[in-house]
Amino acid sequence: MSVGWDLLDSPIGPLITVVDEGGRLVRVWFGDGWSRLGLEAAARNAGHCARATGQLGEYFARRRRTFDLPIAPAGSDFQQAVWREVLRIPYGETRSYGEIAARVGGAAVARAVGLANGANPIPIVIPCHRVVGADGSLVGYGGGLPAKAALLRLEGAPLASLDQLSLDLG
Repeated sequence: MSVGWDLLDSPIGPLITVVDEGGRLVRVWFGDGWSRLGLEAAARNAGHCARATGQLGEYFARRRRTFDLPIAPAGSDFQQAVWREVLRIPYGETRSYGEIAARVGGAAVARAVGLANGANPIPIVIPCHRVVGADGSLVGYGGGLPAKAALLRLEGAPLASLDQLSLDLG
């Protein structure tokens, strides 16, 4: 697969966007360690990734609430079902793992929903930061809990536990 990648300096730290040959966003990676993605042979291609990095930049500037990008997250059928449900969570709102589980397979799969959420290859665009514990607590996030809190604060999500984490997007 021929891919292009680019680095976006965001308020929560560097993000790497990876876009496939068809122009579909396949990955958003926290951090600047692009070699961990196996992109050594792929050239950095800002033009190929411009739409994705541009929309992420607009999101962080509070000028975008939804993304209009072709995406192609790789995952199992169950993971895909979870990510489709997560995509339905409106900006500034949250859902619990249990609520997502009830929509994709019943309350018994809440732990599996957590694992699928943790495997989300396109965070922020597939807004897994909007999934919280049953009591509204912030649990689990690939970019770290301070980043999850910052994203929810950016969106104006009403969670008391946000005050406990210090990363602020201004």
